[in-house]
Amino acid sequence: MDSADNTLQFHLDEFRGGRSVAAEKVPALFDALIGSDNEDLLADVLNGWNDKGTTEDELFELASLMRSRMKRIDSRHETFVDVVGTGGSESKTFNVSTAAAFVIAGSGLPVAKHGNRAATSSSGSADALDELGIGLEMGQADAKRHLDDIGICFMFAPRYHSLSHHLAKARRSIGKPTIFNNLGPLCNPASAPHQVIGVWSEVLVEKTANVLARLGTKRSWIVYGENGLDEIALTGKTQVAEINDGRVTKFSISASDFGVDWVGGEVPSNCSARESAALIEEMLDNRRVGDAAETIVLINAAAAIYVSGHADGLPEAFAIAETSIRTGNALEKLNRLRAEGTK
Repeated sequence: MDSADNTLQFHLDEFRGGRSVAAEKVPALFDALIGSDNEDLLADVLNGWNDKGTTEDELFELASLMRSRMKRIDSRHETFVDVVGTGGSESKTFNVSTAAAFVIAGSGLPVAKHGNRAATSSSGSADALDELGIGLEMGQADAKRHLDDIGICFMFAPRYHSLSHHLAKARRSIGKPTIFNNLGPLCNPASAPHQVIGVWSEVLVEKTANVLARLGTKRSWIVYGENGLDEIALTGKTQVAEINDGRVTKFSISASDFGVDWVGGEVPSNCSARESAALIEEMLDNRRVGDAAETIVLINAAAAIYVSGHADGLPEAFAIAETSIRTGNALEKLNRLRAEGTK
């Protein structure tokens, strides 16, 4: 057994004993996770970590390390946002946050979207964007130019974080979310000052918010829909932890807080990447007006518009998001970004 696997075996035994990772051991564990080709052992470690439960300090230390090592982009914009779900939710909707990104950008608020291919769902943001013709392999200079000039960019996680395909395969083999689902949204390469992050479990709401506060976000929301959504839910309550200049406040919201009283139909779920891409394009082209799919996108876009200070309240933010689609501005953002991928 090589040194990476020895380190992994040590921590697997620690997790099985209910013990957490000490801060000084985080770099060695991270290096072992990205350096080992033993996919069975990697899966065992991730499962053992899940069974023990991830602590706030573990999340913070790993996120801090990943941020220190990631490739970065700088933007001329002072105010911009990322909207992202961790994946792994019980209710596997279409790519809501991906659609919301274009709506937000169409409202005039720049979006630095960070994401990956699916590890625990039918379609990750990268899968849907690939189907939409958005180039995934463009580098930092392109992403910066897109963010600065178009007002939206997509940062494909493997281009910015040095992980490994063995770790990715181990994650997929587990079939459920791991600590890396939670870490990805905490490590935006553009250091977005505002975020709306959906998590797959209610127990992660306050924990993730505390970590994001320690990492220095300006104003952001961590959300969990009571129906098992890593988005703001269209029905029922959504738990929110707001981080505002280091302080965390918890509350709940519902669609009525956005001025939405009734919606017909069901939110599409278990969509393939191709189905999600088609749905997003139909929506941005005003072919899903008033249905459940459009409305859930609008409330999630509205949350990002609100936390970024571009609206004084949620109903106003919802109206701004709706105008972005109705005017064709959201679709224009998609078409401009897609055109960049063909150059």
